[in-house]
Amino acid sequence: MKILALSGSLRRESFNTALAYAARELAPNGVEVEIYDGLGLIPHYDQDLDHEDVETPEPVADLRRRIEEADALLVITPEYNGSITGVLKNAIDWASARHRGSWLRNKTVAIAGATTGQYGAIWAQQDLKRILGIAGARVVGGELAVSTAHEKFDAHGRLVDRLLADRLRLHVATLVHEAQPLPAAA
Repeated sequence: MKILALSGSLRRESFNTALAYAARELAPNGVEVEIYDGLGLIPHYDQDLDHEDVETPEPVADLRRRIEEADALLVITPEYNGSITGVLKNAIDWASARHRGSWLRNKTVAIAGATTGQYGAIWAQQDLKRILGIAGARVVGGELAVSTAHEKFDAHGRLVDRLLADRLRLHVATLVHEAQPLPAAA
């Protein structure tokens, strides 16, 4: 199984990106977690650039291809002004352009968020769940809210909090379970 992890942060030492890397390390055997790192390359969504008469910008084509190839997504967001980041919303807009067919339609997605504050990006995760649902994704499980993230990672971005590691391991395992194809009817 292949999970594509998207961090909504462009910051080099992002706790959200560190959470994505920790998810890769804690994933069950046989599960590959690919970290998407092209969010900052995606142009602002413009429907004039998104139709059959215009070549799709390469960063957008790459994002859509990776989403299509993934069995599931793990989307991790910081909280900016009580919501998700603009770059993450922009990527979702490109991935869900309904006139072209949404790449997110029926895609199994788990969400998480990390902040240095006390609430772990819960407002951003609520918005993300709504946005992904409207885009056609199947958002599973509860949110994984990581508060005081600066205390949970070391100076190199490695997860050092055992309780959070256990919660993240369970979150990824739940995503894997929910993304399993249904058995064929006999």
